[in-house]
Amino acid sequence: MIDPTHRLPLTRQVKLLELSRSSVYYRAEPTPESDLTLMHRIDELHLEHPYAGSRMLRDMLRREGHVIGRKHVVTLMRKMGIEALYRRQNTSKRHPAHRIYPYLLRNLAVERPNQVWAMDITYLPMKRGFLYLAVVLDWASRRILSWRLSNCLTADFCVEALEEALARFGRPEIMNTDQGSQFTSSEFIATLEASAIAISMDGKGCWRDNVFVERLWKTIKYEEVYLHGYDNVSEAKIGLACYVSFYNERRPHRALDGRTPDHVYFTASPLAAAA
Repeated sequence: MIDPTHRLPLTRQVKLLELSRSSVYYRAEPTPESDLTLMHRIDELHLEHPYAGSRMLRDMLRREGHVIGRKHVVTLMRKMGIEALYRRQNTSKRHPAHRIYPYLLRNLAVERPNQVWAMDITYLPMKRGFLYLAVVLDWASRRILSWRLSNCLTADFCVEALEEALARFGRPEIMNTDQGSQFTSSEFIATLEASAIAISMDGKGCWRDNVFVERLWKTIKYEEVYLHGYDNVSEAKIGLACYVSFYNERRPHRALDGRTPDHVYFTASPLAAAA
């Protein structure tokens, strides 16, 4: 819409189009290597100490030799979406105009596949840059039903992951997410309502409400992401595809008495015929 070569000055074009001047003049710059290194380390520290706020993380980083102030830690945490006590990319930053749904899983016995699905987003560091990973997880079997990568936190990649899971595995009785703007968006909610799925959302700041997905992030990062340090998006997609196959098909799960997620998901009576 904005034409720098037009005879009208940019300020006039912006005013006519009712746009912000900053949206025209701003040019995004890549994240410095030094910040990417710090973000990677902050991510590791946060997985180990989810209760650590900006002051504690600053002190931990300083003890490791990093010269950093609290304001810089806060800036990086916001960029990653990390907050003390529960980890969120700006993913869990709710939209004030979106409806918030009640948490439906308290005291609920989740005993069979497709009874409850959970979904969340996490930050993934690469050698240069970072991505966001969205996953749909079956609560009872811990099986990863679908996943998507994105370099921005829009709702579309979450909707795509949800639609794939629904197309391949039917529908759950309940979908549980956090209160992130992606999950309260009209597109995401409409997809759930079209399939008559009950909507459950974590309480504000209650990361334990979606604890199985939180545990999955630590598993994926320590067993795959940190070990390989992807160079680019293509490497990340290939590496994660291989790991998800291993996780679902061959990795024994202690919470499942040593069985794999695939074994639990596909041998449960409601799914055995479909499998």
